[in-house]
Amino acid sequence: MTAVTQNAVTKTAVTKTAVTQTEKTGARTDEAASLIGDARERIDALDDRIIGLIQERMAVSAVIQEARIGSGGRRVNLAREMEVLGHYRDALGKPGTALAMTMLELCRGRI
Repeated sequence: MTAVTQNAVTKTAVTKTAVTQTEKTGARTDEAASLIGDARERIDALDDRIIGLIQERMAVSAVIQEARIGSGGRRVNLAREMEVLGHYRDALGKPGTALAMTMLELCRGRI
């Protein structure tokens, strides 16, 4: 392979890599693609922590439900769920209510 051909192949490979990175992020510059890539890694780490916290909440909720049912109470305390919904709504707005509903659904009825 001649030096010119080798250089063209290398340049094509570099261009394909850059295109792939910008296509992957939707960015138009390498700098923006790098920034987006780093931020997405941080988001992935945050998501892992959030999932872990929800799993922990599910376990604590199961303990509460067992104690409530064991004492003759109901599995779900609707007044408490309304408090939780209000807390999320106050902190996050209307989408917070939907998020809280999903979280409450995950935490109910595991017993």
